This record gives sequence, structure tokens and C-alpha cells, in this order.
Amino acid sequence: MTHYSEEFKASIIAKLLPPNNAIISEVSKETGIPKDTLYTWRLKYRGSQSSAASQSGTSGHFNAEEKLAVVIETASLNEVELGEFCRRKGLYPMQVTGWRAAIVQGLTSASSKVDREQMQKQSKTIQQLEKELYRKEKALAEVAALLVLQKKFHALLEDREAEKQTSRSAKR
Repeated sequence: MTHYSEEFKASIIAKLLPPNNAIISEVSKETGIPKDTLYTWRLKYRGSQSSAASQSGTSGHFNAEEKLAVVIETASLNEVELGEFCRRKGLYPMQVTGWRAAIVQGLTSASSKVDREQMQKQSKTIQQLEKELYRKEKALAEVAALLVLQKKFHALLEDREAEKQTSRSAKR
């Protein structure tokens, strides 16, 4: 069993991955390394890269604007065209799909955030209006009570005036 240095493995893997994308059978003929070994190295490297990318939350050297441009550019591509595009750019279709999902999720959460803020504003407005309505209802009830008392007072005054007039007429 032949042991290869990590540097040598890394150089071979670099040939097999984008942007070079060398064919495994050709690399096997050039280096004398069995195809199965090359497939295993590439598979292990891809597995370690996808887990590292998912843990760190980064997706290579692309910034947010570049990711958005890639998603827009690939939106109308079929699977074969997407594969060709990804090979040219040194990407995996899985990355583009993940970026698309992240953009949709970001837009969804942003709109729900706007909805929440709008609901909070409406809730505050409703509370203020309810307080004002309660205050006005209390004032209206107070005015109604004062009107009733005023009517009673006038009725009592009229009764006294009527008694005075009847008592004066009785004295005469």
C-alpha cells in the first residue's frame, strides 16, 4: 500500500475540482494512482468542505451581491446548464440552491418583520383610541349626570316657587 503526502494529495485534488475539473481517468494515467483512490480522495475532500462550510456559515469567496447575481443568473437554467455554469465558476449546484433558499428566507423574514412592526403600530394606535374613547365616555356620562341633576334642581325650584305662590294666594 502506497502512502502519499498530504501536499501531493492536495495538488491532485486541486486538479480534480473546479475550476480545473480534470477527468479522473486521465489523472490516474498521468500519476499512476488508481481511479478508486482518486474518487475516494475527491469524495472525502468534498465531504470535509461541505461540513466546514455549513459549520462556519460561509460559502467560499463570494460576497452577498455576487451570490445574488449568481442566483439571478442561474434562475432560468436547467440542471445541465446549471452544472456547466457551476463548473466554470468553481461552485457546486448545492451552493447555488442554498443561496437561493437563504435569499427567499431572508425576504420572507424581512416581510414578516415589517408585518410585525406594522401590527405593533396598529396595536398602539388601537390602545390610544380605546383610551380616548373611554375618557370621552366618562365625560359624556358626567355631562349626562349633570344634566339630570340640573333638571331635578330646576324641578325643585319650580315646586318651591309654586308652593310660595299657593301659600301667598292662600294668605290673601
